[in-house]
Formats: sequence, structure tokens, C-alpha cells
Amino acid sequence: MSAAEIVKELKALGKESYKRVLMNHCIQEPVFGVSIEALKKIQKRIKKDYQLALDLYDTGIYDAMYLAGLIADEMQMTKKDLQRWIDTTKHTPLCGFTVAWVAAESRYGWEIAQKWIESKSENVATAGWATLSSVVAITDDRKLDLPKLKELLKRVEKTIHQAPNDVRYVMNGFVIALGTYVQPLSELALKTAEKIGAVTVNLGNTACKVPYAPDYIRKVQKRGTIGKKRKSAKC
Repeated sequence: MSAAEIVKELKALGKESYKRVLMNHCIQEPVFGVSIEALKKIQKRIKKDYQLALDLYDTGIYDAMYLAGLIADEMQMTKKDLQRWIDTTKHTPLCGFTVAWVAAESRYGWEIAQKWIESKSENVATAGWATLSSVVAITDDRKLDLPKLKELLKRVEKTIHQAPNDVRYVMNGFVIALGTYVQPLSELALKTAEKIGAVTVNLGNTACKVPYAPDYIRKVQKRGTIGKKRKSAKC
């Protein structure tokens, strides 16, 4: 199928009520209001398609761009593709989710995330920290650069409360990711989370809350699932 055919299908699936929810979460027009459930049905049918994902992302339509992330063939994604995706989106949530997921599963996740977190652009820095969270969630601890992750954890401790709004949220998520997915750093992440304390983020006209990292990590500890990796960054 072509991107134009998919867009036509998406438009028919859009619901005004869900569109309002998305717009409360900082999604901008154009957006149809297609549910994640409906998008995943299309993903199941298409599976992976590198070129179609690029074409859908280029439409600028939020629903199509989210679907692009679901069907992207991350192993074919180039650094240029990933950079263009983060540079061209105006939908803030895509930075911390779609782009970060695909980047983390690509060959360049660790490398490009470290570049992105240095950006003065809030969207790009958000994508960088979110990518790091996904990388540690899906990568065997033996393949992770633990000393560098310790450095990044210390950096978050020192700078999170002065960081831009969306960056604060994903930095907090990074601490949680280290605490729950990286067993050798779990206790250090918990101590760091306790030092950081509650993180304040403006989440707009939503009922969403910022997770309190110490409680989140302890909950996973009680479940006995510290260090259990995810099969995929995408969800």
C-alpha cells in the first residue's frame, strides 16, 4: 500500500473525541484522532516497511507519523533518517516516544542519543534522554557502558530541576529505567532518585502525573523483576 492509501484509511478511522484527548497532550494539527489499538491493527497487517514508514512520517499527520514508528524497519534506518525525523516533527510527544523507540532499536541508538542530549532544542534533548531509557530497557547489561551510565545519572541528579519542562520528564524516566532495567545500577539509581525527590513538570490539560521515581523502583524491586528486559522499545 502507498502512504496516500494509508492516510485515507486513517482519516476514516479518526474520532473527534480521541482527537481532543490527543490535542490536550500537545498534539497539533493535522491529526485525525486514530486510536493506538486501530494503529496496531494496521501495524500487524503491514509488519515492517522501511520506505512506507518514511513516506508516512513525511506527511506531517500525527497518526501517520505514529504508525510510521510502529512499522519502521529500524535496522534500515540511517543516522540521516533519524535526524530528519527529530528535526521535522512539531508533535512534542513523538520526540519522547516514536522517534526515541525507533532510534533505540536502530544501530545508532546509543551514539545518537548522546548527541541529542547535548542539544539546546527541547524536542531533540527530550528524544535523546528517552532514547537512552529505551536503550537500557532492551540491551543486555553486559553490553551497556556502565561507567558512562553512572556519569549520566550524576548529570541528571545535578541538572534535572533546572532542565526544560519536557526534558525534566524524560530525565526522571531515565532514572527509573536505570533503576528497573539495569541490575548493576539499580541501587545507585534508587539513591539518586531519593536525592532528586519529586520532579515538577507541566503536563498541560491532562490527568497525567509525573512518576515518583523512588516509589516506582521500589515497586519493581518488590515484584522481583529488576533487570528484566523488554523485547521491544515500541509500545
